[in-house]
Amino acid sequence: MINTFIGNLGHLMTIVAFVSSLVTAFAYYKYFSANEIEKASWQKFSRISFYVHAVASVLVAFSLFEIIYNHRFEYFYAYSHSSKALPVHYMISSFWEGQEGAFILWIFWNVVLGLFLIHTNKKWEAPVMIVFSLVQAFLVSMILGVVIGDLKLGSSPFILLRDATQAPIFEMNPDFIPEDGTGLNPLLQNIWMVIHPPTLFLGYASTLVPFAFLIGGLVTKRYSEWIRPALPWAIFSAMVLGMGIIMGAYWAYVTLNFGGYWNWDPVENAVYVPWLILVASIHTMITFKKSATALKTSIVLVILSFILVLYATFLVRSGVLGDASVHSFTDLGLSGQLLIYLLFFLFISVFLAIRAWKHIPTSEKEASIYSREFWVFIGATTLGLMGFQVILPTSIPAWNALVESFGGISNMAPPADQVEFYTKFQLWFGVAIALLTAVGQFFWWQKMDKKALKDALLTPYIISVVIAALVIVLAKVYDWKYMIIVVAGTFTVVANAVILSKILKKSTFKLAGGSLAHIGLGMILIGIMFSSGYSDTISINMSGLTYSNSWEDELNKEHVLLWINKPTQMKDYTVIYRGRQKKVVGIPEYVPAKILESTGNVNEAIALEDYKDFIKKGDKVNLVLEENDYFKIDYYQNEVLKFSLSPMSQFNQNMGGLISSPDSKIYFDRDLYTYVAAMNDYEDPEWKDDQFHEVSPGEQFHIADYVTYFDGAEVLNQIEGYALQEGDVAVKAKLRVLDYDVEKILEPTFIIRNNQVGKLPVVDNELGIKVTLDNILPEQNKFVFKVNQYQKDYVVMKAIVKPYINVLWIGSIIMLIGFTVAIFRRFDEFKKMRDKGME
Repeated sequence: MINTFIGNLGHLMTIVAFVSSLVTAFAYYKYFSANEIEKASWQKFSRISFYVHAVASVLVAFSLFEIIYNHRFEYFYAYSHSSKALPVHYMISSFWEGQEGAFILWIFWNVVLGLFLIHTNKKWEAPVMIVFSLVQAFLVSMILGVVIGDLKLGSSPFILLRDATQAPIFEMNPDFIPEDGTGLNPLLQNIWMVIHPPTLFLGYASTLVPFAFLIGGLVTKRYSEWIRPALPWAIFSAMVLGMGIIMGAYWAYVTLNFGGYWNWDPVENAVYVPWLILVASIHTMITFKKSATALKTSIVLVILSFILVLYATFLVRSGVLGDASVHSFTDLGLSGQLLIYLLFFLFISVFLAIRAWKHIPTSEKEASIYSREFWVFIGATTLGLMGFQVILPTSIPAWNALVESFGGISNMAPPADQVEFYTKFQLWFGVAIALLTAVGQFFWWQKMDKKALKDALLTPYIISVVIAALVIVLAKVYDWKYMIIVVAGTFTVVANAVILSKILKKSTFKLAGGSLAHIGLGMILIGIMFSSGYSDTISINMSGLTYSNSWEDELNKEHVLLWINKPTQMKDYTVIYRGRQKKVVGIPEYVPAKILESTGNVNEAIALEDYKDFIKKGDKVNLVLEENDYFKIDYYQNEVLKFSLSPMSQFNQNMGGLISSPDSKIYFDRDLYTYVAAMNDYEDPEWKDDQFHEVSPGEQFHIADYVTYFDGAEVLNQIEGYALQEGDVAVKAKLRVLDYDVEKILEPTFIIRNNQVGKLPVVDNELGIKVTLDNILPEQNKFVFKVNQYQKDYVVMKAIVKPYINVLWIGSIIMLIGFTVAIFRRFDEFKKMRDKGME
């Protein structure tokens, strides 16, 4: 029976959230403009209205998750993004797989931030919350799902499947409910997709806070005072958004099979650029706090960072990048709303900034090359150029769509090789930023002239050159471009380490945020250079086989074919493919797929034999996503097993074929990264012609290419799964089949009942054989075996050594720690000023 209550509740709460956000904006406006007598009542009403909005928003999220969790496939969203096979943590991922769920997640985080701001920034409450409430109204409008004539306002996640599709089944049975949903995108079936999107959307949401303080400052004519409360939030936003980007990069590394962590996809770029601008704004805001300069630059950058977040949302969710990005969403008809959302806040912020521009205080002091203001300005400019070098080519599809909407024709195309195009510019920008952070930190902590600068840089420069030279020699870095990157990254680490040591000697750890973040940046630069520039493919095809005509020559050369159980040399390793495995609930290791047989129920199998101490024959077990196969690959050196890897693949028709996720052996100085690019499909085998063998007990013969021993036969009194009747004769033959270092036992059975013969063949999918005991010749003491053969199990695999990639991940963590330290410092400063009544 169709349950419409929870959907109606969710839709009602969406309307309540939308209306209450508009009421909150109006109420806070009245509170802002009211006289002292009325202020208290308007403040109370404003807060109550926002609390109503908060409760409604939470109930919207609750309603959607209830629909997903309870498998209510009568709803289009649950049917499209979930299935019964998903464990709970992947149900959470399916919540935000769709656009509507992602907007709800964004709305939720804005609610959390708004509640926090109401109770911590009372003097800024009214102007800040007006901005917050207007943003919430726009966001909630994206999930309203209201149609007025030809006007569609938002896309509701609470629409029923029968109303969203034109399937004939609903004409015959309007109450039809599918047995199961279409499931979650296999690429999102990863634990990082449970935590990466919430982190990223918290980063998106938090960019609103410094923007709201800025707008509040412009409206109230407190043109500089907004910096102090906005700065810790800007650092928080940069930290969270940066964490989201790094999580996304790590998800790509452990889930996707392009062999890296960053592909310069337009959706990746759309997140990366606002983060760059936000980091630039932090530095100019800190500069203003220290020397009363760069206020106008800070205003421009804070506006730009928020507007770029809205622009990124438009690019990703309008469908305009559909042909340019594998990550972008399809167009749900929201592109017009998203554009209005973007243009509204762009117009308001630019208008307010222009109106206040001549009143904004500026410093008349000319910035010297030996001043921190000069170096911060150069750094902010470099970050800005980095951002625009990425966002302009990324926006080409949007530009083409704009031209075509006015009847024109635009033939501009995004870069053909986007990795090469962006990397060749961004790496040099990265080198420039690294050098600026190395030198600029010395200006930050002490006054400098030409001689003092030389003296300060001499020691870190010498140490850096020595360390860089050792790295270059030991790691065999012979490319001059990479040498420069090593020197720049090392210089950044060493110079900031020197500053860090001085800070820790003279002051407290809470002042160390900048140095730590910059040390992390230097390590990231070095880690990127080594892991990308010196990655080494060790799976070289020496057979001369072409695995796929659709692959380019390079792909055929960089993959190795592994037959099951057959040793294959792969550079320093002897590699053996050992078969497919499944992940079983409650078992800490993979279980061989050949001992599990599906019961027909979702994610349920029955054990065909004992497995260690975990499973007994006949036990029913629950699988974790039964469609996933994990391919066991053993790595040997000097005939000693060193380790095993289990890359995952599944064949998914909806995703265009094979979906693969890698597995890696992680060392301190490198990763050995592997994934399966092709596999044998033995679901519907094409059997070759029958082959017959007459064999006596004790004889050796060949089945296909396998040495086989016929160890004899025995008469059976009972057969598992088969009821013998009185007078039946059942004979089971025992065959030992040798496949390299593996011995398999095959036991086909021959049954005679009332002068009729029944045959129970044995199929071994791994070996690709079916053996039938076809006849018994007692006079000759011979047994006749019929053998059918098809493709032996195999995988085509790629293996890459990624040197020093952990330098990148460790550097990322250190950078985030630096941001976190800086956040606590700035919040502590703001709290002290607020307690003194200065905020």
